[in-house]
Formats: sequence, structure tokens, C-alpha cells
Amino acid sequence: MSDTEVSTTDESAAIPETPFCRELRSKQYFMLDAFATDASQYMDASNYCWCFVTQGVVGPDGGKVKPERCVPGRNCYRSALADII
Repeated sequence: MSDTEVSTTDESAAIPETPFCRELRSKQYFMLDAFATDASQYMDASNYCWCFVTQGVVGPDGGKVKPERCVPGRNCYRSALADII
């Protein structure tokens, strides 16, 4: 590879974190036209959300699904940008 070529498999390229896990869902989620930046953007009067992976209120790690819990640092967290970049 020459000095001008860029490797597309560079392991050092970090995926930027988004405020909430890409798998977090709620009724409000389907009304968003951009990434949610605040927990209130997920929640409506029902106060109900779920994990897309488990299809329930418990995530893959056994913890409750809530916007304030589905954040970077949780072991099942995935950035909303993970499959885009």
C-alpha cells in the first residue's frame, strides 16, 4: 500500500458514541428525524420503551431498558453510528 492510500480496515478508527444505544426504542423514537440527544425525546406519556434486540423491557445484559440506562458504558450499548461508518 502506498503512502497515499488509506486503509478501510484501520482498527484504530473509533466509532463515535451517540448519547443513547442504537437499539433503544419507544413510540416517540419513530417520530424522530435525527438522533435523540435528550432522554425526553424518547419518552411520551406512557413512559414505555424497549430494546430492539430483546423486544422487551430488559436488555441483553439483563438490565432494565430506559434512556438513562442505555448509554455509553453499558456492556450491551451500541452507537447509533456503528453500522454507518
